[in-house]
Amino acid sequence: MGKYSQARKVRLLKAANKRMHVALLGALFKWTLIGGLVGVLTGSASALFLAGLDLVTNTRMANPWLLWLLPLGGAGISFLYMKFGKDSAKGNNLILDQIHGGSGAIPFRMAPLVLLGTLTTHLFGGSAGREGTAVQMGGSLADWFGRLLKLTPLDRKIILMCGISGGFGSIFGTPLAGTLFALEVLAFGLVSYEAILPCFAASFVGHLVASAWGIGHIHYMIGDIPPLSPLLVGKVVFASILFGLAGLLFSELTHVLKQLYARWFKNPVIKSFAGGLIVIALVYLTGSRAYLGLGIPLIQQSFEDSMSPLVFLLKTLFTAVTLGAGFQGGEVTPLFVIGSTLGSALADILAVSVPFLAALGFVAVFCGATNTPIACFIMGIELFGSEGAVYLFLACIISYLFSGHTGIYTSQRVGTAKSRLFAPHQNASLGSIRIPQKSADKRP
Repeated sequence: MGKYSQARKVRLLKAANKRMHVALLGALFKWTLIGGLVGVLTGSASALFLAGLDLVTNTRMANPWLLWLLPLGGAGISFLYMKFGKDSAKGNNLILDQIHGGSGAIPFRMAPLVLLGTLTTHLFGGSAGREGTAVQMGGSLADWFGRLLKLTPLDRKIILMCGISGGFGSIFGTPLAGTLFALEVLAFGLVSYEAILPCFAASFVGHLVASAWGIGHIHYMIGDIPPLSPLLVGKVVFASILFGLAGLLFSELTHVLKQLYARWFKNPVIKSFAGGLIVIALVYLTGSRAYLGLGIPLIQQSFEDSMSPLVFLLKTLFTAVTLGAGFQGGEVTPLFVIGSTLGSALADILAVSVPFLAALGFVAVFCGATNTPIACFIMGIELFGSEGAVYLFLACIISYLFSGHTGIYTSQRVGTAKSRLFAPHQNASLGSIRIPQKSADKRP
């Protein structure tokens, strides 16, 4: 009887394992397919956006007088958001809130609004990036697709993360970093692996689709990697502390300016108009238009020549003034500019190769402002190769620690505190840690 019972248990266990493996294969197929389809949507949207971005940037460069229309362009977009945007004005934070369990919906109108708004910002000379646009389009399209599939709340969370991955991976040509970014950005100190396969499918397919549409990405050379030594490690640690503080400065300055703008200008339309005037004033005060738009030429120059320390400060100011006033666009490409130019400026002081330190700053300041060290490290490898992996990892970790409990996404949550000296409540949002904001501008 005992042997019969034991044999029956073995058969039942084998049958249960077989059912589990079948269910697992079904889930893998389901989410690979869904992630891939999200990648098709986000990759196509990113291709359209990047093609439009090149067009408006070239148009602005050929027609410098367009800068004078920046206040009107910002006012027009703010009016559209005020009349038709509804929750779209929350931007990336709306997507993070919904992933964290929000009961609302991400309006499909977010995709065309942020696309139009960002192209308008760049056409007239606002200092902004492109990641926010890609992530918002990805989240909007993914949520729309999820509603068509009538997904459960848990499945909806996963498909929204796919939207983030697909948008990020396709806009920068970094599918692995795009995968990790969506898993890591929700709550720093924790990584949500439940969505790793569909996020990879969305990011990788998104990258392939954007490439198939003829979209290319600029590559930067890190140069020769210096041999490992205690002195060099000390220099990298020192520079990385400054990279983390630069990320903190950018985040806090942007948040503070949003509060000040909202206090001075209650009407969003007037606020954006005033912000456009301030950007124009900054152009003529500095005597340079190099800080407008994405700032790609500054990145290219930073990998070739040692830059002035004022460059990263001025790009920080121009971008914070632009985004604080309610103009649409992302923060990440300006963070690349800030990081690479700061690294370039430190290279001569620390007697280190210019492209080497520019590359470390490129990913480390981005890391400090987004609290995503693993994604930034992977991005560094995708962009600059694995030869400098030790230095890239060190730069990202140090920058992450020294940027504090702040960041560009106020809906990002604290998974694990960075330090016992200041440990906010677990799962608290970055927005709740800061001084309560009275600003009506809820854009990230």
